Amino acid sequence: MSSNKRKNLNQMEVDANNDESSSSDDDDDDEPHPDAYRGNEEVQVDFEGRAPVDPDAQGISQLLQRLFLRAHINCNQMADLLIAQNYVGSVICQCEDDAESETDDDNMAEDGTVFGITSVLNLSTKKDQPSISQLRTFLLERAQSNATKEVQQRMRDLLDNEEHHIGFLINERFINIPAQISVPLLQNLQQEIDAAKAKKMKFTFDTLLLLVKFHRTEAKKGKESEDHYTNAEDELLSERAKFSFEYSVASECDSGMAGDWLEGDAVMTPYRKLLALDAKQLPKLINDIQKYINGE
Repeated sequence: MSSNKRKNLNQMEVDANNDESSSSDDDDDDEPHPDAYRGNEEVQVDFEGRAPVDPDAQGISQLLQRLFLRAHINCNQMADLLIAQNYVGSVICQCEDDAESETDDDNMAEDGTVFGITSVLNLSTKKDQPSISQLRTFLLERAQSNATKEVQQRMRDLLDNEEHHIGFLINERFINIPAQISVPLLQNLQQEIDAAKAKKMKFTFDTLLLLVKFHRTEAKKGKESEDHYTNAEDELLSERAKFSFEYSVASECDSGMAGDWLEGDAVMTPYRKLLALDAKQLPKLINDIQKYINGE
């Protein structure tokens, strides 16, 4: 999607009390409670998807920091990589009125907030980039500490295989934006990937890796544990993954965010899960997400 080509996403109801857009670098490692932004007051907001531009860098970086928390990954440099490939990927922004939309594209994000990003990075061709090298190391270390021996080997095989490229799929957004917004963004991403491949750009992936966020209500008093995904579509994707592994991030969050929230008398602990998805199945997965979100 070019910087001047925008897609008006469905009108969404959001909590007017949401204060995430005002968060600073000091609290980038905060992991919001899944119900943190549910309030009694709702406002109607129009969102649009557009190509990322330079002024989006800080907002993209903050979204990435919320995903990776205290991992040693240069989120600022990764944000720059995402912006540089503006022919693939979209950010979510609030729609401007007609007068504002006629302004220069380079200035359109100057005073705005990035509410989300959907994109993909090639972990194979960009492996020498600092942030990608750090991400590859991070994923292998997490697998070593949390995955089965079989999954550890599959991760090593994926990252060592130079013939079959791996894409790191990014699908991050503010927690109070409904899952319906993911469908047009992922559809647009698929179209842009296809267009890039037609131009012989290196976006032919064998596997897509997606890191998702969820909270777990731990088993207690005869009740089984229950997972609550931050993005609703991630629950379906978790079921369709070729393989996955998960890890708790309670120790990486601030003390007020370290898994001591209660749902009734149950503690909710923040987790991350890495999914390995078949890249060729992405169009079908998008269709399945649409049906899943619509309750079909």
